Amino acid sequence: MTENEILPSDPETAEINYTEDNIVTLSWNDHIRERPGMYIGKLGDGSSADDGIYVLLKEVLDNTIDEFMMGFGKQVDVEVTESSVKVRDFGRGIPLGKLVDAVSKMNTGGKYDTKVFKKSIGQNGVGVKAVNAMSTDFRVCSFRDGKMKEARFSAGNLLEESELKDTDQPNGTLVEFTPDPMIFTDYRFRDDYIIPLLKNYTYLNTGLTIVFNGQKFQSRHGLLDLLSDTMTNDPRYPIIHLQEGDIEIALTHAPQYGEEYYSFVNGQHTTQGGTHLTAFKEAVSRTIKEFIGKTQYEYSDIRNGIVAAVSVKVMEPMFESQTKTKLSSQLMDKDGPTIAKAMSDFVKTHLDNYLHRNPETADTIKKIVEDNERERKAMAGVTKKAREQAKKVNIHNKKLLDCRVHLNDVRGNEEKKLQSSIFITEGDSAAGSITKIRNVETQAVFSLRGKPKNTYGKTKKMVYENDEFYQLQAALNIEDSIDNLRYNKVIIATDADVDGMHIRMLLLTFFLQFFPDLVKKGHVHILQTPLFRVRNKKTSKRSAGKARQVAEDTYYCYSDEERLAAIEKLGANAEITRFKGLGEISPEEFRNFIGENMLADQVSLHKQDGVAEMLRFYMGKNSLERQNFIIDNLVVEDDSQIS
Repeated sequence: MTENEILPSDPETAEINYTEDNIVTLSWNDHIRERPGMYIGKLGDGSSADDGIYVLLKEVLDNTIDEFMMGFGKQVDVEVTESSVKVRDFGRGIPLGKLVDAVSKMNTGGKYDTKVFKKSIGQNGVGVKAVNAMSTDFRVCSFRDGKMKEARFSAGNLLEESELKDTDQPNGTLVEFTPDPMIFTDYRFRDDYIIPLLKNYTYLNTGLTIVFNGQKFQSRHGLLDLLSDTMTNDPRYPIIHLQEGDIEIALTHAPQYGEEYYSFVNGQHTTQGGTHLTAFKEAVSRTIKEFIGKTQYEYSDIRNGIVAAVSVKVMEPMFESQTKTKLSSQLMDKDGPTIAKAMSDFVKTHLDNYLHRNPETADTIKKIVEDNERERKAMAGVTKKAREQAKKVNIHNKKLLDCRVHLNDVRGNEEKKLQSSIFITEGDSAAGSITKIRNVETQAVFSLRGKPKNTYGKTKKMVYENDEFYQLQAALNIEDSIDNLRYNKVIIATDADVDGMHIRMLLLTFFLQFFPDLVKKGHVHILQTPLFRVRNKKTSKRSAGKARQVAEDTYYCYSDEERLAAIEKLGANAEITRFKGLGEISPEEFRNFIGENMLADQVSLHKQDGVAEMLRFYMGKNSLERQNFIIDNLVVEDDSQIS
């Protein structure tokens, strides 16, 4: 099209008049409700750690932590049901005359005055207003010096404001809210995501106690406790814990691939890192390299297997979004050094001193670096060969059916990326059913060829020598870093039989062996598909060949208990089908299992899971031990009612 050509008018839009009436001014709360993503990121139903309901909880908690950081209130009480939250701190309490303004007027707050709130989390006077606007019920009470005041809101609209009252309650603030189900559809608060959030607050604020539904959390050793509590592999040397002024770090190496970081700014968990984490990585790499005194080592040799936590306190921090997941500030303070210089000086001084004073740890780190260098060089030829072979094989034609989100290239569009997922299937038949019914905008499919190899105890060289694994790594785009992951959800979709379970274990072993952070950050999921279909014989005959679901006469069952309950409902007309493979489920039926009602369990990884021992038992070379376990725990299934 030349610049002189004119696009034809859309007949529907051509009739619309653009006048003063089209200019709309929204109230503060209506704007938040109309554009919630601007304030809390994605919405979600509470099944992911970054869903909006947890951001609402965090916004309220951030205010209590700011009080603690200023020296007021050593305890925070948190009560959470499946649908509501109650948070009580014992800080100074919101000034009573400004209680309503503080929770319902945008750009209103005490944190613009750095004398009152130094190096706080909140900066823009937005957080608790967003909570108010997105809640059907919102109540705030402030207690100050024997007086109290409370206010109630719904969707940000003031319902009731009390007069000043006498009280014997200690100073502080109470906030209660119930997220609006019109915004957060079918949501439910889950302890599995709340507890890590609360623990992080205690790690970063030694001396703080958080009582959650009667359970007490506190930390004495800060980031040292964080790594000790969260590492799923034993450290290869004692955790190094260094702290001075506004910088605190903890680090060690673990017997695993890749790099694992926990980064924080003013107590905020910056899950996407930022300037402080970048500076830390550079400083640690340079300091260790200079300490060892050999120039041939690459930074990847030093950092492979590293597990570290970094915390900085910054005056008036700047983040890339309201959800504060990535720091963009360059300065530690208005008149102070840059973050890069402050971190470099801190690490150079304290880590270098530590290594000189602890020669055993220094020798262990040197051996780790040497081993990493040796493996990198051994892989160099294999890596080059694998990449040359990859050029000859178009992965998009052979293994991967991509989604339009990525075919159209969405670099920089995090919202689009959050919607994307990839199904890893076994064989062409299962891939075929999913492919025909998937959402082509956001759902990709990667088809395996038979059973993948067992990677337990192997080096990463295997990824490059095995065509299947290398193409999977390429499809996910995680060769250099999982930060480049192309899909938010990696969904393992295997048959619900013995072979399918085995393939699932092999894939999980692959991810845990070479990309554990992919699991730890919640990207890996298991697709749950029904084991049985129980339907009315008469209905199934009438609808033969139409492959449709009749809700009142057809039940998809995920367990024997559900199967028996369905049989009881249908009685003598019950027809039971056992789905032994995904390929047996028609595309139309598959629509029920990978659409809005998809059941995909997130794979979690915690220290208490004993993953190392579990992998050794199930995937190691101890065949006799597993055989005896199977014999001792054998259960014979009665298939007499299954057609």
